Amino acid sequence: MSARPAKGAARAGRDWAQALIPYRRASAARGVFELAVTFPPFVALWTAMLLASRHGEFWLSFALTPLAAGLLVRLFMIQHDCGHGSFFPSKLANDWVGRAIGVLTMTPYDHWRRSHAIHHATSGNLDRRGVGDIYTLTVREYFARNWRDRLRYRLYRHPLVMFGLGPAYMFLVESRLPFGFMRKGAMPWLSTMTTNAGILLVAGLLILGVGLAPFLIVQLPIVILGATAGVWLFYVQHQFEATRWDGATDWSQHEAALHGSSHYDLPPVLRWFSANIGLHHVHHLSSGIPYYRLPEVLRKHPDLREVGRLTLWRSLACVRLALWDEEKRRLLSFREARRRNCLPTARRPRACKAQLIVDANPGWLDLYETLNK
Repeated sequence: MSARPAKGAARAGRDWAQALIPYRRASAARGVFELAVTFPPFVALWTAMLLASRHGEFWLSFALTPLAAGLLVRLFMIQHDCGHGSFFPSKLANDWVGRAIGVLTMTPYDHWRRSHAIHHATSGNLDRRGVGDIYTLTVREYFARNWRDRLRYRLYRHPLVMFGLGPAYMFLVESRLPFGFMRKGAMPWLSTMTTNAGILLVAGLLILGVGLAPFLIVQLPIVILGATAGVWLFYVQHQFEATRWDGATDWSQHEAALHGSSHYDLPPVLRWFSANIGLHHVHHLSSGIPYYRLPEVLRKHPDLREVGRLTLWRSLACVRLALWDEEKRRLLSFREARRRNCLPTARRPRACKAQLIVDANPGWLDLYETLNK
């Protein structure tokens, strides 16, 4: 299901970016307040979960996990704004708060900030995919690949991998080395290794104080659930049906920001835990706006409210989307793409016969790929 078109979409992205400049003002007092209502509650919940598990009340510890994971996501969003230089007025404060939070979120701040800046500079550009984004193939590229590469891509896009194994791997394993930047100078290594050292120090002290098993019982569920929630948020911010992708010659950063990023219209509680990151089209139009000022933008510019809007319920349909159709200019599911690929190939009856088989039996991918060679 596509996001809704809106009156605000008629205004050029560059014009919107100019209109949003006045909101790029951070407040030191507000930044301290946001930290105060996020970090101490996280510590309190972590302690409560530890006490519950040590007294055998594991059900209570696990029941508190979603709240603690939500606060971890919120801490990551504070780190995110620090990376954009928008959380505090001071660059020094942004950088050191971001680095400190990076130990909790297991994300090397300086290295992540660099890759995330590339994401903002290339989002929606078909010729510059692969850094800081969810890798997306076009329909043409997918069907041009051999069956092994297609299967590999399908596994990558499968929900169990994307939202199950993937988030845990990304935060627990991939973030421990500067993959993709190993030959890009000292900074990625320094950022990653100092973050690893910080994680070892904090985890080591906690393990010495409470023991290994209690530490893992509390910390692992928080990290895994928080990582999954974070990946889901990032996914629906760009992987929705009416998103926008263009080749380099037609690509515009401002248009990609306005039309290639969603407005994930969450309920108030989830909006608070996710630090308004659902207003992602506004964030991409002007990444220097602190998250605590994003609602003000919508209040004063209501035309932006319906641009790329997704509700929580409607966002669930985004899970099936996987391939960009350059002709229809929308994301398709694998099944939609197979049907589309079969239509112009009536002279290939075996391929179309395989198509019908796979549509009736989605699990028979191997048979389809064999017949469609």
